Amino acid sequence: MLTKLNITAWIFCSWVEVLGIAGCGAAVDTDQIFRDIAAETKLDWVASENSETVGTEIQEKTAKTSRKNSASNRASENMNDESKTEPEPKLEVATFGNGCFWCTEAVFQRVKGVKRVVSGFMGGQVDNPTYEQVCSGRSGHAEVLQIEFDPKVVSYEKLLEVFWRTHDPTTLNRQGNDVGTQYRSAVFYHSDDQKNSAEKYKARLGEARAFRDPIVTEITEVSKFYAAADDHQDYYNQNKKKNPYCGMIQYKLDKFRKAFKDVIDKEKDVVK
Repeated sequence: MLTKLNITAWIFCSWVEVLGIAGCGAAVDTDQIFRDIAAETKLDWVASENSETVGTEIQEKTAKTSRKNSASNRASENMNDESKTEPEPKLEVATFGNGCFWCTEAVFQRVKGVKRVVSGFMGGQVDNPTYEQVCSGRSGHAEVLQIEFDPKVVSYEKLLEVFWRTHDPTTLNRQGNDVGTQYRSAVFYHSDDQKNSAEKYKARLGEARAFRDPIVTEITEVSKFYAAADDHQDYYNQNKKKNPYCGMIQYKLDKFRKAFKDVIDKEKDVVK
């Protein structure tokens, strides 16, 4: 996490990284590159066809069983129409490591379609690591976000865009003045589809020279996730008026709002 001594440097770097200008400077129009990638791959912030068909086989089996019993159940179903509710959406999980989770958690909490964000640790060698162990660098874990999202509202690819544009993916084991392996840039994929999407997106950004320096984001299979202690969860929303550090998070959020106007969930972007 940041100390009082490195806040100034962090402010400067956070201003440019939220705009997708990693490494405190970019050689090209990063906004246009991301728009081009979205157009080329038909990535909208509405879910892709692949995401929409998750669970199709299960649905087909359920439908067959339902048809067999539909005649006998139709009358009772009609009687109970008033008590019916919409089924819960089938959620997927994305896991990203993009620096201090106090800051990045606040960003993803405000994305439409994101249902839950949990700050924690992944990618290390120690079971049930403490925050202090992770910060020491000895546990090998990265600070990560475990994000539950509705793929019918926001696609995994759109989350990847938010991920790459709201941190610096070109600095190895570092975000601004936060230095250590726990701050490494990482995508932990939960499926082959996520792996392919992350690798293709990273490659495309590299080909387009979206950032001044090469992207060093690691893309690895998901491993054991350890949730951080309660005092690290929902940090900005709970501490905005208590901890001056949250002023830095607010600064990052202001830049995020400008870059992702159409993705912000206005109802969630309120802190009482």
